[in-house]
Amino acid sequence: MVSLIKPKPLLVPKGQKKSEENSKVPTDPKGIEEYLKQLPDPVGYRMLVRPYSGEKKTEGGLILTDETSEKIQMTTVCALVVKMGDLCYHDKDKFPKGPWCKLNEWIIFSRYAGSRFKIDGGEVRVLNDDEVISTISDP
Repeated sequence: MVSLIKPKPLLVPKGQKKSEENSKVPTDPKGIEEYLKQLPDPVGYRMLVRPYSGEKKTEGGLILTDETSEKIQMTTVCALVVKMGDLCYHDKDKFPKGPWCKLNEWIIFSRYAGSRFKIDGGEVRVLNDDEVISTISDP
């Protein structure tokens, strides 16, 4: 079963509006469903996360190049949990207190954790369920 995930809007400094045309990740329900179909389904104890990409414009008004934005996204350690494998957090010996995170939660992981690959709209990573360091409310 595919669940619709509405991406959380990126933080925008006060007084500025988010540029929807620059974002390749859809925000409408039909677009989100199509976007999720192109993402791979993690198997076993793995989860699919989308790293936080940050703003395209600095506070001083400089517009960041695509290459700079990609580097920021590649080196980030914060991501949104998009999909989870069928065995994620089912090992009661390893996780006696239950899951460390849930779908649609922001997590922090180590810098070199998981496997990276690019899709339309940016980079995604596949992490093991035990590579989550913590959860946060907002990146």
